[in-house]
Amino acid sequence: MSLFSQASFEEDSQNQPAVGHWKTLMPSKGSKEEPETGCQDARGVDETQSTEQLNVSRLRSSSVEIREKGSEFLKEELHKAQKELKLKDKECERLSKVREQLEQELEELTASLFEEAHKMVREANTKQAASEKQLREARGKIDMLQAEVTALKTLVITSTPSSPNRELHPQLQSPSKAVFRKGHGRNKSTSSAMVSAASQNVTPEPVSHECKEVDSILFAEFQAWKESPTLDKSCSFLDRIYREDVGPCLDFTKQELSELVRVAVEQNTLTIEPVASQTLPVVKVSAEECGGPNGFRSQIVTKCALSGLSRTCKHRIMLGDSGNYYYISPSCRARITAVCNFFTYIRYIQQGLVRQDVELMYWEVMRLRREMSLAKLGFYPSEM
Repeated sequence: MSLFSQASFEEDSQNQPAVGHWKTLMPSKGSKEEPETGCQDARGVDETQSTEQLNVSRLRSSSVEIREKGSEFLKEELHKAQKELKLKDKECERLSKVREQLEQELEELTASLFEEAHKMVREANTKQAASEKQLREARGKIDMLQAEVTALKTLVITSTPSSPNRELHPQLQSPSKAVFRKGHGRNKSTSSAMVSAASQNVTPEPVSHECKEVDSILFAEFQAWKESPTLDKSCSFLDRIYREDVGPCLDFTKQELSELVRVAVEQNTLTIEPVASQTLPVVKVSAEECGGPNGFRSQIVTKCALSGLSRTCKHRIMLGDSGNYYYISPSCRARITAVCNFFTYIRYIQQGLVRQDVELMYWEVMRLRREMSLAKLGFYPSEM
C-alpha cells in the first residue's frame, strides 16, 4: 500500500507546474539589447523543458518499476497466503476426520459398554432364576427322598418282596391263623385294625399265587443297561420300553398336549396335584382350553384336557414352571402316574440309590411295566 501511494504522489507532482522557476518575459520595445537577450532566453527555455522532460521520463520509469515490483511483491504475498490457507484447510480436514473418528469410537465404546452391562445383567438374572429353580427342585427332591426313605425303612423293617410280613397282610394267612388274630386287632395300627375288622365280616378268599419266569432277552437287555445306567432312549432296554409301554401309555387324544406331557415326564418337571374341594373361581376361555372347572366345586363333571371327554377331574397337572394347569381324569392320571413311577425308579438306579440284587431290580421294573400296561388298557385303582 505504501508503494501505490508513493507512485500516485509522484504522478500528481509531475502534472503540477514546476515551482521555483521564473518565467521569462518578452523584452520591452525600448530595450537596446533585445536580440541577444531573446536568444539567451530561448536557450534557457529549451534547456529547462528538456530537463523537465528528462525528469518526467525518469519519474515515469521509476513509477512503472515501483508498480511492477509492488505487483510482484503482492503476487508473492498472495501466493504465500494461498499456500498457507491450503495447508490450514488440509489441517482442518485432518483434525475434523480425527474428531469424527474419535466420536465414532466413543459411540461404539459406549454402545459396547451398555450392551456388555445389559448382557451381564441378563446373565445374572438368568443364573439367579436357574439357581432359585434348582433350589426349589432340590428342596422338593429332599422332601420326597426323605419321605421315600422313611417309607422304605418301614417296608424293610416290616416286609420284603421275598418274605412279606404276614402280620401286616392278614389276607396272606390261612383262615385259622386269621381267626386267631381277631382278638389282637386293637393293639395294632389303624390300618391293621381296619383290616382285622373287615376280616370279621368278610370270608377270606384264597390267595392266588402267580408264577414268574425271567425272560432271557429282557433280562439281558436290563443287565446291559445296568452296567452303565443312562436315560438315553437309544439303548435297547429303554427303546423297547418306550415302544411297548411309555409311548402307548402317554398316547392321548390331544396329541400336542400329550407330547408336552411326555417331555415333562422325561425331564422330571411335571407336577400333579389334587383339586381343592372348596369353591373354585370362575375360569372362562382358559378353562375351556385347559379343561378346567366351570366355577363350582371340584367334583363337578368337566372336560379332561388330555382325552377331551367329560369326566370327574379330581386332579390337575402343570408342565414345568409355566403356571398353566390342565385338569385330567382319573384314568389319565393313572397312566401318567404309572410312567412317572417307572422313570423315578430307573433314576434311582442310575443315581445308585437302589442297592439290591439285579434280579430283584429286574422284577421291580417288570412290575412297573405291568402297571403301565394296565393303566394303558384303562384299569386304575378306585381311589384315583
